[in-house]
Amino acid sequence: MSAQDSCLSLIKYLLFVFNLFFFVLGSLIFCFGIWILVDKTSFVSFVGLSFMPLQIWSKALAISGILTMGLALLGCVGALKELRCLLGLYFGILLLLFVTQITLGILISTQRIRLERKVKDIVQETIQNYRANPEKSAAEESWDYVQFQLRCCGWNSPQDWFRVSSLSSNKSVYRVPCSCYNSTATNNSTATNDSSIFDMNSLSQFSRGGPPARPQHGLDLCAVPANSNTYREGCARSLQKWLHNNLISIVGICLGVGLLELSFMMLSIFLCRNLDHVYNRLARYR
Repeated sequence: MSAQDSCLSLIKYLLFVFNLFFFVLGSLIFCFGIWILVDKTSFVSFVGLSFMPLQIWSKALAISGILTMGLALLGCVGALKELRCLLGLYFGILLLLFVTQITLGILISTQRIRLERKVKDIVQETIQNYRANPEKSAAEESWDYVQFQLRCCGWNSPQDWFRVSSLSSNKSVYRVPCSCYNSTATNNSTATNDSSIFDMNSLSQFSRGGPPARPQHGLDLCAVPANSNTYREGCARSLQKWLHNNLISIVGICLGVGLLELSFMMLSIFLCRNLDHVYNRLARYR
């Protein structure tokens, strides 16, 4: 066997092994998404994310797992069986993903101000319509989770919540969602119990570092007084800090994914273009 034959055989099995790994990874992602759908209660109590956003994320995981499995299967079968049509399709899909990622990166870089304004409008609309429609509460629940995880309140400041009528019916006492409660500030002895909009079980669970519990009064609403025991910083500032602290990791992951896609594209197109030259001499899988 010549050096060219050995090189092509090596590329063939490298492409197969790498795609086999990603097929297994996609299977695990798919199974994890299905597991979340089947066992919602355990994940709700563990991550603090309520049912609707958790259902959305689980479906997203399942779909991404299926797409990863499908793409990896194309690479595996195309490389092992030396099928030029599958290798070409595999290369085309990878190229489409790569171009899409580059385009998104350019759009995010050039349209950053407009994107920030759009996110701000969406968040402020979510705050203003907070619990206005109980059947469409996924956005509100997701924003509660963001506030709880980033330890922030509102977009610019907690005052964003003061204009929400469902929280502050009495204008002399402003209230914010339980996700704004700072459980590490003081004891929960300063919290007041207003049975119309506030459930003490939710606050006590927050004081232990857990997610807000569902109110027992039939209302899907939990609020606390906007006093010194709540987070004072807006989430816009917290998001900027998070992006700044994780910028190197985000850029590294994006570059790693891009280089991985480029490597797979180069291997697949090289193998596809050279199959005809030494097709009969390549080691074939039986």
